[in-house]
Amino acid sequence: MSMREAVNIATASLWSHKMRSVLTLLGVVIGVMSVIAVVSLVNGLNDYVADKIFNLGADVFMVNRSPSIITNIDQWESAQKRRKFHFDDYVALRDNCRSCVAVAASLNKTGQVKYGTNTLDDSSIIGFTHEMPEVYSRELAEGRYFTRLDVARSAPVCDVGFDIVDKLLPGTDPIGKEIRIDTGECEIIGVAKKRGSVMGQSQDNWVILPLTTYLGIYGSGDDSVRLWVKAAGTKALDSTMDEVRMLLRARRHVEYNDPDDFAMETNASFLEIWGSISNTFFGVTIGIASISLIVGGIVIMNIMLVSVTERTREIGLRKSLGARQADIRLQFLIESSTIAAIGGACGVILGIILAKIVSLTTSLPSSVQIWSVLMGLIVATSVGLFFGVYPATKAARLDPVVALRQE
Repeated sequence: MSMREAVNIATASLWSHKMRSVLTLLGVVIGVMSVIAVVSLVNGLNDYVADKIFNLGADVFMVNRSPSIITNIDQWESAQKRRKFHFDDYVALRDNCRSCVAVAASLNKTGQVKYGTNTLDDSSIIGFTHEMPEVYSRELAEGRYFTRLDVARSAPVCDVGFDIVDKLLPGTDPIGKEIRIDTGECEIIGVAKKRGSVMGQSQDNWVILPLTTYLGIYGSGDDSVRLWVKAAGTKALDSTMDEVRMLLRARRHVEYNDPDDFAMETNASFLEIWGSISNTFFGVTIGIASISLIVGGIVIMNIMLVSVTERTREIGLRKSLGARQADIRLQFLIESSTIAAIGGACGVILGIILAKIVSLTTSLPSSVQIWSVLMGLIVATSVGLFFGVYPATKAARLDPVVALRQE
């Protein structure tokens, strides 16, 4: 029997027993659908996070008292014991780092922004030094960034996100308007382009002030200054990080054998942490989906055993005409893998549809990858082959004389 004929027999068998076929394929369909949907959502999230959240330049890194992402209680407790960074640490690093193209410092908190009778709560209030445009990308739609002179004289000026203008100053020219930030005031000198939201959280609800102005309003309090460093290109990133590490360890009197008492983070380190989180989620989900595939494989094996019983006389007739055991075995393996492949194809289509529905109804992005589609089809076909071995072997070993007597 040719492979084409075996495939035709398998599809004809599925079509002639529609309800049985649906129930047979259900486990494989659910398993593959789950895998495709999860892979599409995880890939979409990975791209989204890289583009929208951890979007530092490839030659920029941050230095902070503690890591931006803390994954366990031990890390948190260790971070609380570390010395804070202050404004003079920024000045020392800026003046002494030879390989640094730019060094900046920032502080931030959540506050209230007000203009007239309009109020916006939970806005991100950020204080930055004048190097901000080089290390922290916020493309302006109009106006300008504050300058070194603005920082030196603690000028009451600020750049704002799109939400500040849209909700507090609708229909007016925002440049030159004064807004109130908690207990302080500032004049708008720049408005950023709209960035949209990430996971339902707006990326445009912020005000950036000169750091000295920020300190005049809030003081440093117990906050640790965050340092931003720009290297001379990606190739110089490692050497610049080494120099910054050496300078800060010396300034903070860290012993030679002791670990750093600060965290240095790049875009790659952020993405690595996110990758470990998403991979864990992906692995757990795939493990759950595998249960459906195993159940589907067992159902396929059961149906193939029923098929062997139903076609015993056919098998006996073929053997009496010269079919070898290998021919019978191959026929049933092709049939079982074809059944599973059809279930896999249905699962792929439904998985893509499910991922797109989730993206349309929630803030979760999705990205369908060709490799995931191929993986779904290959896994489904492999399940059919694996669980079809026993029925195929049983059919191949039937005695032709006994099989022809079967009623």
